[in-house]
Amino acid sequence: MRATQNRPVAARTRSSAGSRQQARTEATRRKLLQAAEEVFARDGFEAARLEDIAAEAGYTRGAFYANFESKEDIFFALLERWVAQRIEEVNALLRRHPDAAEQLGALREYYAQNAKDRQLALLALEFKLFTLRHPEAAARFRARRQGLRSCGSDLLQRLSKSLGRSLPVSSTAAATALGAFSQTLLLEHLVDAKSLSDGEIRRLLELVFDAVLVNKT
Repeated sequence: MRATQNRPVAARTRSSAGSRQQARTEATRRKLLQAAEEVFARDGFEAARLEDIAAEAGYTRGAFYANFESKEDIFFALLERWVAQRIEEVNALLRRHPDAAEQLGALREYYAQNAKDRQLALLALEFKLFTLRHPEAAARFRARRQGLRSCGSDLLQRLSKSLGRSLPVSSTAAATALGAFSQTLLLEHLVDAKSLSDGEIRRLLELVFDAVLVNKT
């Protein structure tokens, strides 16, 4: 009888220990991903070293290999996290603004604000450079980025219909162009801040955004 009574307690103990271990593993993985984001944006993928990523996160090389197989593995894991975050941000934005006209204004502001994110622009550039330098990984890159592109494409299509607008190009092309334009402007600003001021970047982004989405049928 005593053994029967003790069994659930032991099971709960194992479950609690397993939950704590899982939480530690997830925390380690998050720290490594955050460190990888900073190192890749700072040094670039090719120059980044596993030791630098592990040290930035406060771990050893062994801790890195306990969570990721290689530098490429954490690079793609970072891409997946980056895509998921962007999708969630946009979805949260739409939940806060149920009206189509409000969504349009909120999306316009989100687009302009994202163009100020230096690390985001550098990381996006690293993803693209990696694909160009490693053609064998291009399919993996496109597959992982497809979720973000589909989200942007569907959103632009729905917004244009709700507002009675007509996109000048396909929704996929529009989403791709908006992202590429904002990243390019920020990179130009980072190279030579005198060529484009923050205000000019914002105004140019607004003009392009309006040209794509505020186009009456």
